[in-house]
Amino acid sequence: MERNLALEVVRATEAAALAAARFIGKGDEQMADRVAAEAMRNTLNSIAMDGKIVVGEGDQGATDLLYAGEIVGTGAGTEVDVALDGLEGSLICATGGPNALSCVALAERGKILRCPDTYMDKIACGPQGRGIIDLDKSPSDNLKALAEAKKVYVEDLKVAILDRPRHEKLIAEVRRAGAGIKLLTAGDLSAGIATTRPEGEVDLLIGVGGAHQGVLAAAAIRSAGGDMQCRFAPRNDREAESCLAAGILDLRRKFMLEEMAGDNVMFAATGVTTGDYLRGVRFFSGGAMTNSVVMRSKTRTIRFIEAIHHFDFKPEY
Repeated sequence: MERNLALEVVRATEAAALAAARFIGKGDEQMADRVAAEAMRNTLNSIAMDGKIVVGEGDQGATDLLYAGEIVGTGAGTEVDVALDGLEGSLICATGGPNALSCVALAERGKILRCPDTYMDKIACGPQGRGIIDLDKSPSDNLKALAEAKKVYVEDLKVAILDRPRHEKLIAEVRRAGAGIKLLTAGDLSAGIATTRPEGEVDLLIGVGGAHQGVLAAAAIRSAGGDMQCRFAPRNDREAESCLAAGILDLRRKFMLEEMAGDNVMFAATGVTTGDYLRGVRFFSGGAMTNSVVMRSKTRTIRFIEAIHHFDFKPEY
């Protein structure tokens, strides 16, 4: 892929974010998710590419929008695999919480990890921790290694962890090690990407979260030069069987960043609600402002785009 398609695909994340933002704090997560997916699909289908969704809103039959296997784009142009989420964080959007966003990752065919809708054990960090973190090491050892690489004290580090009962022991160990914790109600995708931002407030993401979000985070982290490792963590026999059906035969296998997002991956995202990495949509009379990021691993270019949308000159999402 010589063309930076993410510069075009960001229009789709903007459209989805603008649509979802109408439902911030209104308690209807299903509608927020639906309108975001519709807006994203409409825009993606106007882009000159031959895209096949490998990580989407669900399996065909379970959803009629942006399902795994659906073809998006005009059909003319570059063949790409697509991972996407019209609205990552539908519940936090509906309740007005932080870190809801819309995102799309693109890569050459076969270069994005295909995975079922299950869970992953994850560890992620920015460029300074590349080659340092290890999912097989204890949280304490990872914190010591990362602090040494960043030339700071462990006490200076901030760790993002989903606030879930399954993480009680993890949270206790991180606190015993001396690091601070940013407990997330949801939105570990945004927090994972935020580890790559030098001026950000997250140094490390650890814990179990959604597998689809893990793959999307891997695309962004690869593009930004960070590091990530994951291991599938199905919650029940049905999810374990889904992993086997997807070709994931060894559930103990540790997936490296390059296995989740291959060479020349591209990533675009737009904030819906303000979070650890992007600002949310801000409406004004007759329009809105959006905050987006566009990344490309081949050049490690990261562009932040603040766009002003005047609804009199375009469809109102």
